[in-house]
Amino acid sequence: MTRTFPRFLFGGDYNPEQWPRDTWEHDLDLLDAAHVNEATVNVFGWSLLQPDEATYDFTTLDAIMDSVADRGWSVTLATGTAAVPAWLATAYPQAMRVDIDGRRQLFGGRHDFCPSSPDYRRLAQALASRVAERYAHRPEVVCWHVNNEYGNAGGWSSYCFCDECARQFRTWLERKYGMLEALNEAWCTNFWSHTITAWSQIIPPVLAGDAISADKCVISGLQMDYRQFQNEQFLDCYRIERDAIREHDATTPITTNLMGTYKDFDYFAWGREMDVVSWDNYPGMDTQPSFTAMCHDLMRGVGSGKPFMLMEQTPNQQNWFPYCKAKRPGEVGKLSWQAVAHGADTVQFFQLKQSRGGCERFHGAVIGHDDSDRSRTWREVQALGADLESRAAAIMGSTVPAKVAVIFDWSSFWSLEGCVGPTQGLRYPDEVHRFYRALWRRGVAVDMIESTTPLERLRGYDLVVAPALIMVKPGVADTLERYVRGGGRFVTGYMAGIHDGHDLVVEGGYPGELRALTGVWVEEIDALAPGDGIDVRFADGHAAQGGIVASVIEPEGAQAVASYGGSDFYVGTPAVTVNDFGQGRAWFVGTALDEAGMQAVIDPILAEAGIEALDLPDGIEASRRVADDGTVFTFVINVGETPVDGVRVPGVDGALDMGAFAVRVFADGEELAR
Repeated sequence: MTRTFPRFLFGGDYNPEQWPRDTWEHDLDLLDAAHVNEATVNVFGWSLLQPDEATYDFTTLDAIMDSVADRGWSVTLATGTAAVPAWLATAYPQAMRVDIDGRRQLFGGRHDFCPSSPDYRRLAQALASRVAERYAHRPEVVCWHVNNEYGNAGGWSSYCFCDECARQFRTWLERKYGMLEALNEAWCTNFWSHTITAWSQIIPPVLAGDAISADKCVISGLQMDYRQFQNEQFLDCYRIERDAIREHDATTPITTNLMGTYKDFDYFAWGREMDVVSWDNYPGMDTQPSFTAMCHDLMRGVGSGKPFMLMEQTPNQQNWFPYCKAKRPGEVGKLSWQAVAHGADTVQFFQLKQSRGGCERFHGAVIGHDDSDRSRTWREVQALGADLESRAAAIMGSTVPAKVAVIFDWSSFWSLEGCVGPTQGLRYPDEVHRFYRALWRRGVAVDMIESTTPLERLRGYDLVVAPALIMVKPGVADTLERYVRGGGRFVTGYMAGIHDGHDLVVEGGYPGELRALTGVWVEEIDALAPGDGIDVRFADGHAAQGGIVASVIEPEGAQAVASYGGSDFYVGTPAVTVNDFGQGRAWFVGTALDEAGMQAVIDPILAEAGIEALDLPDGIEASRRVADDGTVFTFVINVGETPVDGVRVPGVDGALDMGAFAVRVFADGEELAR
């Protein structure tokens, strides 16, 4: 695979405009000494570049570009459109976002624009074009960065509910459904006398209308369509700036930074519009390393399996948590190498220098408020930079080979968390992670894929896992049946198959169109209160606990793999089943199993499929990337603070002693020298 960049990029967001110019050279000296070779600039530069609508002033950005280029660094150049300037908000108040409560955003914050606004689109396009025209010829520009973290409005949804969005939404719906009769059928509008008799009657899901909350709505089809509409509106904003850049630069990669399992946008749709996927990794103090690994795999999947950019992470504290825990010694190195192990070809930070003011002034940075090379953070970044400089270049362009796919479906994300019942205990990313974690613990490489992935690609996997696939879009059930009938193995479970593509319940019993494939009828779904569990007993003797929901299963050809214990009315009925279907098999997991239970489900499936599963000690991650010439890079990472000795990994001779956050990297069994 062709490398996206000429070298492994190590750097991140640099905002020297926040500091006196006579400090810049000192900053660059410190960053040079830390092996930084890239800067992401102009992320929030709109007001400096365009002090009023008629004036463009590139004086400061020219100086920043020159100072960075003089050091021989690469530049990721942003378009500067992520936060609108005060003059725009004043001159064009209709360009500002309206929230779900009906309040129009005033000047301030960021991501405060309406994605449907013709004025915002026109002005953002013009700025992106001017920036590209001025700097496209500069050799240090290796990547264009459109906007920044679309949707991240400081903890609030960035969806807009203004009159312009409502008008364009109605047009969007008319194109989608054609006739009001089709819309009324899709939305089940006979519920609560919601029948629509004119397109003009349609109102976005606001709290003064059908919205119950930001996630739930009286008419769920309305909310699902509005999510899809807003996703497309924001994606259009990205395309407008991307295309403006392409008028001046035909080849340099263009990206915008994504945010892992961010709910509001379907990132698979975004990935198809990007030259390289980039994302920002900010695990919390209680985030499991396997969840971080899953997010890396998801972002790689959004990019169709190509290496991605780790656009942002912090070298120390993240400032927006209630309690901003410092990273432990070695932790930033572990997190960085974990990203590389899962497909990253860059390691970048927010930020290179800590701000003096604003709400991010306590966010970690390579250069802290001490403005020196004495801090632990600077020294760790320097060591990481030297390590990447010596070991990462050889890995660039290599890919992650996977024989297992896990489906991550944004429509199911929206549908599951939009349900009013049977429980509020299900969070879609956590349920996907519940299944993913059992694979990660065995060192099994995973591709994260869409539910609509074509059959030809599915046939390249020995196992496909679809957690909480509550919405089954048209054609998906048939594709899965053909995959399994041809010898594939498929795992799904609780809440799967309940809704069709319009978020309506599929008549005839759960799991809807997956009923024949799984060979079960789910007669009821029992909701378990927080902290409550249910015993699950496997036929091979394993014991586990289920939680959140318990599917009351009647087999229709499937065989029980595990049964419910305890004393409830469904004691002794199947909790996990397997169904022979053609030449393949399909498993149905009826309850949210604990780690032991999920391992008891997954391990025999891996063995049956002939998928290599490692017996890794707790706290150890093992993964691989493979280069075009066949070189196999093996990564062994201690993801925790507890040393683990005697680790054995196939392809690596001897036992490895792994200290806290230790990282070992091998090429065809030979350790890469630091």
